[in-house]
Amino acid sequence: MTTDKPIRESTGQAIATVERAAEVLMHFTETPSVTLGVTEIADALRMSKAAVHRILASLRVRGLIQLDPATRRYSLGVGAMRLGLAYLDRLDIRRIAAPELMTLSQRTNETATLSTRTGWTRIYVDQVTPPREVIMSVTLGAPYPLHAGGSSKAFLAFLTEEEIESYLSSGPLESPTSRTVSNVAKLRKELAHIRECGWSQSFAERMSGAASVAAPVLDHHGRPVAVISVCGPLERFRTEVDACVEALLESTARLSIQMGWTPPERR
Repeated sequence: MTTDKPIRESTGQAIATVERAAEVLMHFTETPSVTLGVTEIADALRMSKAAVHRILASLRVRGLIQLDPATRRYSLGVGAMRLGLAYLDRLDIRRIAAPELMTLSQRTNETATLSTRTGWTRIYVDQVTPPREVIMSVTLGAPYPLHAGGSSKAFLAFLTEEEIESYLSSGPLESPTSRTVSNVAKLRKELAHIRECGWSQSFAERMSGAASVAAPVLDHHGRPVAVISVCGPLERFRTEVDACVEALLESTARLSIQMGWTPPERR
């Protein structure tokens, strides 16, 4: 009985120390500065300089933090990079996105899809269809060009400017349907609009009678690792666009955060 209290206190102290160490480590990922001094960290996290110094010393032992002897400033170490890479290596976008696809389909009562990119094409890798009589269903594994359809344009719009120009100058753009945007100048303008609003739409651009809205899942560099779409029969979908976009962007934001993306600060 006499040892219970000291053990509980010791455990509580250990947990508090771990939490403070985690706060210090995460602070390096949340500040724009590459290096930080003890005083800066202490002031930002409202800790004593002595506590911050002890935490940094412990993190240095595992290589999570490194010290520049000349400036006496700290930065993330190789150990932190290894943790990040280990996390990225274990990411499986299809597995991670599966619950979101289910939720998105249930919420919109339409088909939710997941696409990934292979070079200048993208493919559907998963879908969830709603329990209703008339639905849209996609073909998994078939390649589609990056300018035709909502999911394709959501990929293309969020590539680098160099990649976009390389794609647009790679040759004539094919037109799966009469509504496919194949004019380079018009497509370039549309891609800029997609980047600005964060989502794309398609009304019979890739498949006659089909419509969709799509948005990218971004990684820690802000690059598209996948695209989620909500799609349905054209005439019915026209009245559902706003609600589908709202649900879609909530899903892609959650997935992007899981992939390491940091949302921009609201002003």
